[in-house]
Amino acid sequence: MPHLLFICTANICRSPVAEGLARQRLASNGVVDWTVESAGTWAMHRRAAAENSLALLAERQIDMTGHRSQMVDEVLLARADLVLCMAQGHVEALQAEFPQHAHKIYLLSAMTGRAYSVADPYGQDIGAYRRMVKEVDDLINTGWPNIVTLAQENTAGR
Repeated sequence: MPHLLFICTANICRSPVAEGLARQRLASNGVVDWTVESAGTWAMHRRAAAENSLALLAERQIDMTGHRSQMVDEVLLARADLVLCMAQGHVEALQAEFPQHAHKIYLLSAMTGRAYSVADPYGQDIGAYRRMVKEVDDLINTGWPNIVTLAQENTAGR
């Protein structure tokens, strides 16, 4: 079954939001056999998601209060079928450090046909978080056909 991994820097703002939104999208379509996780390129181990991220997800009936940050590593990348990063720097760093997984590492925005970094709202007001959540939601919804296709292709190729 496909396994998605979302990546941001600290794994407390953007990638937990993407994880929660993707899980909700799968559940609303009756898909229960996919795995969705998130991690960070510079994550401090076991930090909760940012309060603003949690609050905005809660408004959408998504509970991520149990989320704890984790650092991306070989084990996480090996079990993921598709790795979706929030920033170009994440893609470049992971592809350089883990070249054996480069073929499955993309920018989340690239799933929509555009390639750009999603701004990190850390340290900003709730408005910045609200814009980030909307942007990530739009990217997941618009890019969903490509996300599903790539994840399923990579699963079949294992």
